[in-house]
Amino acid sequence: MNYGEIYPRGLFRLLKRLGRYNKPIYITENGLPDLDDDQRPRFLVQTLREVWKAINENVPVMGYYHWTLTDNFEWAEGWNLRFGLVKLNPETQERTLRRSGELYGEMARRNAIDDELVYRYTPELFETLFPG
Repeated sequence: MNYGEIYPRGLFRLLKRLGRYNKPIYITENGLPDLDDDQRPRFLVQTLREVWKAINENVPVMGYYHWTLTDNFEWAEGWNLRFGLVKLNPETQERTLRRSGELYGEMARRNAIDDELVYRYTPELFETLFPG
């Protein structure tokens, strides 16, 4: 879907600006529609890395909420935009964890984005994130 530009560095820049107000920051509904889940793992790794960088620069980020746990009905697009970490069949209500959901769960359990995780889920980012 033509949903817009994916620019994780922009989130870092915004967080730095907001950090000047020294108020708690909660990132809500951050995600992208990805029916076949081929972009979302890369999006999660790159985006959460930028959040981590902001936190390491003392930006008071208190929470990150991915948009959304399960696919949901969008009023303008119906079931056409698939944002969920969990695939939802609207007819049967069957739920299936997507690869991006597995990745997000592992990042949460580890509280980290490490080399093994990147290599397994987004090998195309490995050299960029772990050069040398």
